[in-house]
Amino acid sequence: MKSAEYWIEKLKLQKHPEGGWFKEVYKSDEKILKDHLHKRFSGARHHSTSIYFLLSGNEFSAFHRIKSDELWHFYEGSAITVHMIDENGKYSKALVGNNFDNGEAFQNVVPHGVWFASELSDKNSYALVGCTVAPGFDFEDFEMGDRDTLLKMFPMHKEIITRLTQ
Repeated sequence: MKSAEYWIEKLKLQKHPEGGWFKEVYKSDEKILKDHLHKRFSGARHHSTSIYFLLSGNEFSAFHRIKSDELWHFYEGSAITVHMIDENGKYSKALVGNNFDNGEAFQNVVPHGVWFASELSDKNSYALVGCTVAPGFDFEDFEMGDRDTLLKMFPMHKEIITRLTQ
């Protein structure tokens, strides 16, 4: 198995605002016009986008949400735990990895509008995954979770929100 540093250099990954490392891999040439999208979108969006995403050690992807569904794909390293809180406060988690006997799966979908954060299952390792977003990702659709606001909305999830917000 390679190292996190190897993949950061090899794939030319950059720091991500939510935590971890990323690089855009794909953005479709075609766009879906606003008139054909749900009203939650403010304008046209690419059909689909994808990134490489890497977490290492104690890094985490802080709670955030986007307006599109996001599909996570496992490539290498430790499994990643994706923590999700829906608009009604229901908490769930998914393990994205390659140990099916441990409840992991190669792919997981985070539905649009769900608050989510992720962290390594093994803090002594790293994980390289991919994330595909459709309609395509646009930073205009990205909302970073504010700890105080999330705690007011979901006080029953204080521990996970406190731990996985910046």
